[in-house]
Amino acid sequence: MTLARLAARHGVATAYSPSEGVTVPVPDATVIAVLGALGVDATTPEAIAAALGVAERVDRERLLPATLVHRRGDEPLRPPADLPARTRLRVTTEEGAVLTGRDWERLPLGVHTVTAQAPDGRSATSTLIVSPARVPAPERRAYGLLVQLYSLLSGRSWGMGDLGDLRELATWAGRTHGAGFVQVNPLHAGVPGAPTDPSPYRPSSRRFPDPVHLRIEEIPEYALVGPERREELDRILAEAAELRERVLGKGALIDRDAVWDVKRRALELVVGSVDLGPGRRADFHDFLADRGGALEDHATYQALAERHGHHWRDWPEELRRPCAAESAVRADPELAARVDFHCRLAWLTDRQLADAAAAARAAGMEIGIVHDLAVGVHPEGSDAWAQQDAFAAGMSVGAPPDAFNSRGQDWGLPPWRPDALAASGYAPYRGLLRELLRHAGALRIDHVMGLFRLWWVPEGLEPTEGTYVRYDAEAMLAVLVLEAHRAGALVIGEDLGTVEPGVRERLARSGVFGTSVLWFERDWAGSGRPLPAAGWRAECVATATTHDLPSTAARLSGDHVALRHRLGLLDGDLERDRAADAVETAEWLDLFQRLGLLPEGPGDERAEVRAVHRFLLDTPARMVGVWLPDTVGDRRPQNLPGTWDQYPNWRLPLAGPDGQPLTLEQLAASPRAHTLLHELHIRTDAGDGAVGRGSARTAPPGARSV
Repeated sequence: MTLARLAARHGVATAYSPSEGVTVPVPDATVIAVLGALGVDATTPEAIAAALGVAERVDRERLLPATLVHRRGDEPLRPPADLPARTRLRVTTEEGAVLTGRDWERLPLGVHTVTAQAPDGRSATSTLIVSPARVPAPERRAYGLLVQLYSLLSGRSWGMGDLGDLRELATWAGRTHGAGFVQVNPLHAGVPGAPTDPSPYRPSSRRFPDPVHLRIEEIPEYALVGPERREELDRILAEAAELRERVLGKGALIDRDAVWDVKRRALELVVGSVDLGPGRRADFHDFLADRGGALEDHATYQALAERHGHHWRDWPEELRRPCAAESAVRADPELAARVDFHCRLAWLTDRQLADAAAAARAAGMEIGIVHDLAVGVHPEGSDAWAQQDAFAAGMSVGAPPDAFNSRGQDWGLPPWRPDALAASGYAPYRGLLRELLRHAGALRIDHVMGLFRLWWVPEGLEPTEGTYVRYDAEAMLAVLVLEAHRAGALVIGEDLGTVEPGVRERLARSGVFGTSVLWFERDWAGSGRPLPAAGWRAECVATATTHDLPSTAARLSGDHVALRHRLGLLDGDLERDRAADAVETAEWLDLFQRLGLLPEGPGDERAEVRAVHRFLLDTPARMVGVWLPDTVGDRRPQNLPGTWDQYPNWRLPLAGPDGQPLTLEQLAASPRAHTLLHELHIRTDAGDGAVGRGSARTAPPGARSV
């Protein structure tokens, strides 16, 4: 079929397989809409024929692809073999050196420019990415804590956890309990205005952090606020204390909007009334120069959103593009001052991120802070405005129907255009990774399968009517490996749910770790029973749960089944579902007992939680992650996929088994947490080096949400 040929030419699937042996055709309307978002007219047979003709002509006449990729460890780097005879090639390295001919073999790692000149007069310029074969590997086995930072309040927090709390957590976990890392939720900039989306996985910008995470009192200029503004600042501090007390003492949910309101007013005072000293000003100017236009665009969006709201498609026409908005900023001193203010906030946040990373290393953490990359951005946010040409208009990322969600999922996130990425030499992707890896010992990539393909849902259609669009995985991986190598950071891929064949193997060859969750690790190809520890893969983070899943206490007790029934997420018989869940749990507990990991026998929740983590340490996994709420018996999930306002997703503070919030200080003093983490420390040190390789067994498709 001609439409299918055209779709294949642009990486658009016309069918997909939700399970082995099952093929589902994609509606023609979907294929046509997706091709349209890629700039290809397929609305009529004539248009399809014309588009195919253009594609074939481009293939015939093209000297070089837009981006070339070479991975060290593969074949020696040589010029493309299909170039016409006597084509002259020149490579300009990213450092500015010029190489020709056999000099290609000496090309360093990096992002270079290739120029080709053919004898018939044709010329071309391409980006050449030369990367290592693999990302760095951990020097030794490590365990660490997984935390949603907003949920971890200390006695100094302003209503939600902040970067000061992260620094304290990392220092305590590293020095007292020998933890090797702390993994946090995405700290990306949220969409401005109120009410905001509390999900950290639907940000305005993935390139820059959100200043809501700042510890205000630790900004150096805070102490220099003069007496004429101190009274106002004291009133703000009293409001912050009340926000903290509401959450910790009065049962209120975390209110990100309220926290940002008081922090913004405090920042206006600190930034607006205290001049930077010469050294601090030089550091700020270096930050501005290093970030360049990307930061300028983000700060401009923030300033314009304050004046016009964040729906940038409704802004005055001249402000809807960054290049045009620059003129408006230059002509408006008040607007220019706001742009500078938001640049200052980005700088301050970056420096506190650096402090947290340094504290983790100083505490002895081999890996340090593990940052999280969300799968996409809000369609009305900063990145979508600043990089409009890189995103597919009218499309949203989601997931196809599967055994757990027959309606599929639409996450409301615009996808990157693979053709635009290639044409730019993957510049948006490279810049994003470089920013996130600045202060990261490792980077977790949410839905890492998106490096290979994403499920696109055209606007106005149901998620069931979407289709997969393929990306150049070799280029995406090469950029990832290169930037991780430059930062000396590990990479962890969240590869839960539906994963097409071969993806995990290709990620493993690049040194990208996977994610293995205990309850999903069963011998799916055989008995279906719990997978023995020796069968687990080594290159992964092994955990008992994640932010999208029940806590271990809730899983062991079966409370999560009752919760999902109460919210209408399960429509079967409650008692039958409880019984089935209890059977699965009992199979794991029986295994723990047989292995001597549960000498106390079933029935003691704390002992069972320890047995779960003892088992994780018996696997070959190079990294073991401990969900922080599991250390104190919290029974509530932070996020319940499939819910919106029925459940307080992303707004719950860390709590004990009774649901009463616990501070960071109470966590550090908790005998329950101390007992678990002390054992993890001892067993990790004792077992270091006894790490083998297991065969990965994948879970059936699982639900996820953003």
